[in-house]
Amino acid sequence: MKRLFSLLALMALGFLPADVWAAERPNLILILADDLAQGDLGCYGQKIIRTPNLDRLASEGLRCTQAYCGTAVCAPSRTALMTGLHTGHAPVRGNREIKPEGQMPLPANTVTVAEVLKKAGYATACIGKWGMGMFDSTGSPLRKGFDHFYGYNCQRHAHRYFPEYLYDDDRRVEFPENAAGGRKTYAQNRIADETLRWVRQQAGHPFFLYYAVTLPHGAYEIDDLGEYASQPWTEQEKTYAAMVTRLDRDVGRLTDLLRELKLDRNTLVLFTADNGSAFAPESPLARRFDQAAAGLRGFKRGLYEGALRNAGIAWWPGTIAPGRVSHEPWASWDYLPTAAELAGVPVEGRTDGLSLAGFLKGGPAPKRECFYWELHEGRFTQAVRFGDWKAVRPAFGKPLELYDLAKDPGEQTDVAGREQAVVARAEAFMAREHVDDPLWPAAGAGPARSGKAK
Repeated sequence: MKRLFSLLALMALGFLPADVWAAERPNLILILADDLAQGDLGCYGQKIIRTPNLDRLASEGLRCTQAYCGTAVCAPSRTALMTGLHTGHAPVRGNREIKPEGQMPLPANTVTVAEVLKKAGYATACIGKWGMGMFDSTGSPLRKGFDHFYGYNCQRHAHRYFPEYLYDDDRRVEFPENAAGGRKTYAQNRIADETLRWVRQQAGHPFFLYYAVTLPHGAYEIDDLGEYASQPWTEQEKTYAAMVTRLDRDVGRLTDLLRELKLDRNTLVLFTADNGSAFAPESPLARRFDQAAAGLRGFKRGLYEGALRNAGIAWWPGTIAPGRVSHEPWASWDYLPTAAELAGVPVEGRTDGLSLAGFLKGGPAPKRECFYWELHEGRFTQAVRFGDWKAVRPAFGKPLELYDLAKDPGEQTDVAGREQAVVARAEAFMAREHVDDPLWPAAGAGPARSGKAK
């Protein structure tokens, strides 16, 4: 660390070439898929949908079986990822739209990963989907540490894969209609091309890319079904499979570019998702692709493991040992302190996360008292994990359910009745980790009741 700060001082004085400085710190690429189930990828057991590029990254790097998202819907999950705050402390704890376009913005005093890295000298870009504040708000990506933005700002707008427009920074780029009056530009093609263009420009100095891909979130639309066109499936099933494979293809294009530019050995790529599957395990899509093969319970907008566990693949050739599989849990709010440590700068303000830098390099995952989630989507729900115990409160005022994940990863047997001491610990964690916020009341209406600000 002392050497790192010495290098920072030398670079500030103009005595250190940029290529020497870049070699001291990795480039950071964070790829976030949207509504991707862990079981959609071949390296997690998928047998039908092809994901050769992500499977290769897993075989060449680290595959995590217990990587947790921030919570089980878009805006608060991404807020936890960007701010390093879990949803008991984060400023956004549910999806809230603002008309005519956009979502509840991040407050001005909220520090993001991009702000931390920009101050450390990184070039920064968000390409794909933002969803944490329009450009005239305090939550604009261009006000939260990103030099460049391209894609959808509003997550509702991001439901359209053939949109009328995307944004290049804060400027609308309009797409023409076709002869039939529809749109012909498949947004992910533009997003993927812009990603490659921006990365090519960054050689010679450290960069942070937040690549927030919208695939495979619904609406289910694709410009080419590819190898799935002839399958005897429904159109929705063929489209979903093609969207996952397109996601995989575009990740492969990016990592191929890193190899071409000889940046692969100085770049940490972390691939994960914002929440679990968007559809129930018993739904036709889940049954077609056997998403429930891992036996996890639940899906998006719930707080069971199927909603919270995501794919977690880390690739850093020469630093992360190939073929490693970890069953140690970590959460997306760990990304901010991890990025700060790798960049050699302190974390500003509060974070609930713990750095994974040593873990990625081969050490154990950091130890902590608990993981905490809450969600405000029609009702207030909570979950906490400590050790192998997982407690879920399905609604405000309801008793806790308790599961032993070591014996029951599918959360099928509620043991709260015979483990009252453990339930009491879970209640204490929930009361401690939930901080009152009048915007996010615990009862779903009126002021929040539990917890005290800290």
